[in-house]
Amino acid sequence: MRHDTVLRLAITFAWAIALTAFFRYWEIMLRLHGLLFWTALFLALYLATAICIQGAALRSRTHPTWKAAKIWAALIAITLVGHQVMPAVKLFGHTVPPIAFTGALDVGFPLWIMLRALMQTWPGRERWLVLGGTPVYLLLFMWTFVIRTPGHAYAGPLPPLTEQDQAVRDALERHVRVLSDSIGERNEGAYQALLRASAYLAGALAQAGYPVDTLAFRVGPHWYYNLEVTVPGTSAEESIVVGAHYDTAEGTPGADDNASGTAALLELARQFAGARPARTIRFVCFPNEEPPFFATEQMGSWVYAARAAARGDRIPAMISLESIGYYSTAPKSQRYPFPFNLFYPDRGDFIAFVGNLGSRGLMRDAIAAFRQAVPFPSQGAAAPAWIPGVSWSDHQSFWLHGYRAIMITDTAPFRNPNYHQPGDTADRLDFDRMARVVGGLAAVIQRLAGS
Repeated sequence: MRHDTVLRLAITFAWAIALTAFFRYWEIMLRLHGLLFWTALFLALYLATAICIQGAALRSRTHPTWKAAKIWAALIAITLVGHQVMPAVKLFGHTVPPIAFTGALDVGFPLWIMLRALMQTWPGRERWLVLGGTPVYLLLFMWTFVIRTPGHAYAGPLPPLTEQDQAVRDALERHVRVLSDSIGERNEGAYQALLRASAYLAGALAQAGYPVDTLAFRVGPHWYYNLEVTVPGTSAEESIVVGAHYDTAEGTPGADDNASGTAALLELARQFAGARPARTIRFVCFPNEEPPFFATEQMGSWVYAARAAARGDRIPAMISLESIGYYSTAPKSQRYPFPFNLFYPDRGDFIAFVGNLGSRGLMRDAIAAFRQAVPFPSQGAAAPAWIPGVSWSDHQSFWLHGYRAIMITDTAPFRNPNYHQPGDTADRLDFDRMARVVGGLAAVIQRLAGS
């Protein structure tokens, strides 16, 4: 084999490693100190590739490599300046912080740079073979690391609810209706309602037999409250965290998003009261998941995870309960970002287990326990965090502090037409299915906590 062919193969292999690392670790550099980190890294790799391939030809300042590098460097500078001056904007009626746009660019720019580097590496027909092989590599990567899950998703008619399931169903509906119907919109703009929701949740947890720890933090003129109850484990070294946010987006009563997840947390906490697991279980209600706080350090989950990390808490698993009440058996009722629509069903009748690649083992353990416990459709994915929807809840805060975390969800905007709308009301939820999901989640928590 010719020396230059070996060199090109080595460069291509190096880019495959870089692409894999990009998928695996992108969200770790999501915060301000890492804006466009991957763009800068891939630009450096591009220049290294050019040096290997072009050699002495790069001494000319007019070489096309330098022109491309200058374009990307200028785009990096423009983006960084824009991040500082660009306000949050409304997109489809929802507030989107500037970091979301810079995060999107830090996906597009690196892939653009990588393709240019591969085009420069390979001449003629080999170039198109390598570029054509890139999507094949990505699909194989997705199947192996993103999509494949243990066991099989349940398919078929759902069995009748047991008496216990019916009691759980009634409790879930009662909690959801109090939060969405009686209290309604609850957020920074409806602060008193948010406080009423906090008081209701604290009361429900106390009624279940727990002392409630109120973990206060301040944002601007207001105090916000993480509510925590603890099921002590026989080993105090590790804790499983189960969390749900109780605030809503602006203009919505938030029955699915996220009274449903909060109600499930209350019911799960009630079921585990008095248990003696091996690992400690902490049930936590978070405020400030919705805009304008989403993806900022003012999220309740961010504050909680930051304090846990500062103390050195060992949290091998965090479960975020995020919108779990909306289901549909109609064809094409479920949507996905491309290319997930190639692999998953088009009926929104399942519950989803979602993690990043770093939490892949946790996702697989959780969905395996769920599938063994209840006959209910479930789907799982451990996907790169930059894919839309993967990081859209409180589990992201734990990723960014070094913890494994997954989201349990009905997929919210990819299924529910009332997401973040006034129509997100309790009468549109399926409490029978919610009760089945809660039964499965109890088994998941038992597995993770070593009950």
